[in-house]
Amino acid sequence: MSVAHAFLSQTLQRLPVALRTLIPAEQAHQAPDSTTWLGSRAGLLALAGGGVIWNLLSLCVWGRLRRWEEEKREDRVKWRQLEHKGPYFAPPYEPLPNGVCFFYDGKPMRLSVKAEEVATFYGRMLDHEYTTKEVFRKNFFNDWRKEMTAEEREVIKSLDKCDFTEIHRYFVDKAAARRVLTREEKQKLKEEAEKLQQEFGYCILDGHREKIGNFKTEPPGLFRGRGDHPKMGMLKRRVMPEDVVINCSRDSKIPKPPAGHQWKEVRSDNTVMWLAAWTESIQNSIKYVMLNPCSKLKGEKAWQKFETARRLRGFVDEIRSQYRADWKSQEMKTRQRAVALYFIDKLALRAGNEKEDGEAADTVGCCSLRVEHVQLHPEADGCQHVVEFDFPGKDSIRYYNRVPVEKPVYKNLQLFMKNKDPQDDLFDRLTTTSLNKHLHELMDGLTAKVFRTYNASVTLQEQLRALTRAEDSIAAKILSYNRANRAVAILCNHQRATSSTFEKSMQNLQTKIQVKKEQVAEARAELRKARAEHKAQGDGKSGSLFSCQCPGEEEAAPGEAAGAAGVAECAGHGQGGEQAGGSQHVQAQLPGPQDQHCLVQAIQGASGEDLQQNTAGEVRLGSRHGRRRL
Repeated sequence: MSVAHAFLSQTLQRLPVALRTLIPAEQAHQAPDSTTWLGSRAGLLALAGGGVIWNLLSLCVWGRLRRWEEEKREDRVKWRQLEHKGPYFAPPYEPLPNGVCFFYDGKPMRLSVKAEEVATFYGRMLDHEYTTKEVFRKNFFNDWRKEMTAEEREVIKSLDKCDFTEIHRYFVDKAAARRVLTREEKQKLKEEAEKLQQEFGYCILDGHREKIGNFKTEPPGLFRGRGDHPKMGMLKRRVMPEDVVINCSRDSKIPKPPAGHQWKEVRSDNTVMWLAAWTESIQNSIKYVMLNPCSKLKGEKAWQKFETARRLRGFVDEIRSQYRADWKSQEMKTRQRAVALYFIDKLALRAGNEKEDGEAADTVGCCSLRVEHVQLHPEADGCQHVVEFDFPGKDSIRYYNRVPVEKPVYKNLQLFMKNKDPQDDLFDRLTTTSLNKHLHELMDGLTAKVFRTYNASVTLQEQLRALTRAEDSIAAKILSYNRANRAVAILCNHQRATSSTFEKSMQNLQTKIQVKKEQVAEARAELRKARAEHKAQGDGKSGSLFSCQCPGEEEAAPGEAAGAAGVAECAGHGQGGEQAGGSQHVQAQLPGPQDQHCLVQAIQGASGEDLQQNTAGEVRLGSRHGRRRL
């Protein structure tokens, strides 16, 4: 039994019975073939991106819910029955109350409904860094003026004279009010959302009730894009029923459009997986309403993806031998293709797509690398022939890597960069289309993207085999899985962009750390002072701050202190200060709860005593005669 399968089998025993019953008995204890496990299961763990529990649940239902194997259909046919309610449209705009004003050049100005709606889009983002970017401000103002009346355009001619402060404050107050809703009000909103989900969030697909992924159209707003997108700030217009194409089966009940509207088109195309589609106004790209990732069609597509990666295992050695031989080809195009394929294979780089100038952010992949993105080092970090990559990848996430390469690759890169400017393409005779065409000739269905899936799956499986043992506990195996998944993330450069509030958050954390350090210093100073006073009082019989005058009890150490209750008492006394024999116990008022943590730390560090705090908030101090409760 493989390590990965042992990990899964033991983990499944911890799942609820209702989930375990989803796995057929004959499959629950069957060790999968290593190749199959690589392609369909370990690969899913690596790239599903939903966390440990989601990945485990995906595997739990793998055997029982693979409904695409119910029957074999002819090519390209995705479904025979599809019925749904259509998309849910964003609610209409609600005008601002009379007390909230927009100011231009210091004077209040009432805007038309269309102009006011667009103004609120900007006002909501007033504290965001986007509103400081010149491209964003320019694009917004140009699109905003198109929504204004002729009279408004005559007055509003400069964004610098516009004051959105009251609009911004209004939406900040609304957000704050939502956060303090009562439990009953929150429950009511939750029930409304669930009702909406039940009405629009499910469809009937070949007799099965399937969940829809995104059943809501995008609300209007200002386009942000990823990275420094040239179209940031432009107006995303409201999606109307007249923009939407509905896709459903001919014998199904056609969804009704909102009152007073009609669909752009109703079609029945069973060769596609989308339920509704429309063209967005910024980049003229088509947006779709699709099924949830756990649905039948999505599951089938994911399965096919990993099956293709699994088949690559039988061809990869031959492909690698060929691109190594092509490093010495007499044709420059072949050499560039071979070097690019080497990077895609070994570094899991994305191939990159061709873009029109000014239409998208300046992000690149392997085939679209420029000379400025690559630096060559004959020797670095103790290695020879080192290549340094530094470029904006997908979603403008920086890719930085210094990696030693084989000598023929290094020599070819020197040749490709010779007599080129920094802005010139590194692989000037290669495109993603030509590369994928070549790969398709080597293996049916093979593209550059399949290499990422394959290498991610291999990396995860190797890491799991190296990090896990059959006798490990569940917690240890989950830890090993997280470490293995992290190795895949590093390989694929999966990371988040730095948050716009990162610097501010770090400053706040540093401030809190400094405050805690000052509190500890003050507590230590008070401790030293109390010790000095105690020492000056001699043997402590005069009833010092920390003394206990109980028969048979040793006097408390100079550093002992009370806890949250502010009262010190020995182990032989009750809360009222009475000893078992009836004598009174000396009580001393000590620092309150806010100083307890720092003082306890100071006492423990100074006296070396054993301090423990129980769940009731009591602190106990060890001594030679038992423990004293503080």
